[in-house]
Amino acid sequence: MAGRNRIPRDAFDNRRGYPPGGHLVRGPLSRPVPPHPALLEEELEMQHVEIRTLLGENRRLVEDRIALQRELGAAKEELHRMNLAIADIRAEQELHSRELIERGLKLESDLRATEPLKNEAVQLRAEVQKLNTIRQDLAGQVQTLTQDLAKLKADNQQIPLLRADIDGLHQELLRARTAIDYEKKANIELMEQKQAMEKNLVSMAREVEKLRAELANADARPWGADGELVSSSQPSKILLKGEEDLSTPFIKIWMR
Repeated sequence: MAGRNRIPRDAFDNRRGYPPGGHLVRGPLSRPVPPHPALLEEELEMQHVEIRTLLGENRRLVEDRIALQRELGAAKEELHRMNLAIADIRAEQELHSRELIERGLKLESDLRATEPLKNEAVQLRAEVQKLNTIRQDLAGQVQTLTQDLAKLKADNQQIPLLRADIDGLHQELLRARTAIDYEKKANIELMEQKQAMEKNLVSMAREVEKLRAELANADARPWGADGELVSSSQPSKILLKGEEDLSTPFIKIWMR
């Protein structure tokens, strides 16, 4: 119904009023025919529809603009917060960088200060190696001494028998000296006893020489610091010596 007697709209689009075919032929101007009221009504209705459409679109554009403004405000706030965060991060990074630079400088100074310590450590390592070598040598010597000590302990088991024999000789010599001291009070008897004692001493010296040879064969050892007789390559030596204030000789045993 609305499309009846409708004239195409492009007929009114041309501002100059020319038909679509081109310009009109010049001639006597005719009076324009007024449009039909139905056409005007239809045109008005179409314009109202377009206006309502434009109003709806304008309303949507306004709503979109408001939403975009809100989003833009939120984006600006977010950008401001991000700028603040970036500034904080940059400040923190600069602080961290300064700390790292200071640490690096401190480490460099510490490394320069530890150069003498490194040289000293090298020297100490060399000394430690020398000490390890000496320790190994000492360990070998200790092992050798331990073996020698075991041999000496085996030899020292024979010392009590030798000491018993030597103690017997000492007792006998003490008795002989006592007898000599007692006999020297008499003049004539002293000389006779002296001669007899000299003979006895000579015989005892021979026996002592025999004992010395036996001791040499038994590999007797010298006396130690603790009073024990230790093994030695030299045997006991017995010497005859007279007293300096008396003319009577006596036997004195020197242990070498």
